[in-house]
Amino acid sequence: MVKDSFSHVNHWVFDLDNTLYHPSARLFDQIEVKMTRYVMDALNVDQAEANRLRNLYWQQHGTTLAGLMREHDLDPVPYMIDVHDISLDHLQKDTELAARITALPGHKIVYTNGSAPYAERVLEARGLSGLFDGIYGVEHAGYLPKPEQAAFEQVFAQAAVAPARAAMFEDDPRNLAAPHLMGMRTVHVAPDPHEADHIEYHTADLAHFLRQLD
Repeated sequence: MVKDSFSHVNHWVFDLDNTLYHPSARLFDQIEVKMTRYVMDALNVDQAEANRLRNLYWQQHGTTLAGLMREHDLDPVPYMIDVHDISLDHLQKDTELAARITALPGHKIVYTNGSAPYAERVLEARGLSGLFDGIYGVEHAGYLPKPEQAAFEQVFAQAAVAPARAAMFEDDPRNLAAPHLMGMRTVHVAPDPHEADHIEYHTADLAHFLRQLD
């Protein structure tokens, strides 16, 4: 049944963080430390206030960066370089996932709220380099983040993604709402399911899910 519901799909869109690697890698722990430090320095606030703002802006604006840009006119370029300068040493190559992505028919992209250069580093560490037709970061949407539909529209226009023939794989449930409205198949990739009308499928194992589509 799963295979049949994806039979029309030939455009495949993958989020990066906690989607193309397991959340147990905890890369975002490193990123959050860097983000908090950047907010402390940029706004001249203490750690507690920086953490509060980091979480508040993520909730209200989709990303901490979007909040910093809208509320404080922060330059996004040095911020993105700094917060993604993290160690990827503990990521492992995943030959099974690479094989399953390779087997998918059609057009495949990565679309992340991180930066494209960071995504390329993660893909290399996971053994997934060269499998995608494009890698798109938040910069490709003018730093407008998921979950905003306008961000998806900008990236999909650049990537020539046809939503009616596309599927979206994403760990953050709110980032699947716009793809669902646009007519995409939606797959929540996370250890625990999240019940919502805009989430059609859930998997805790992306490679296993993709194997069902062969």
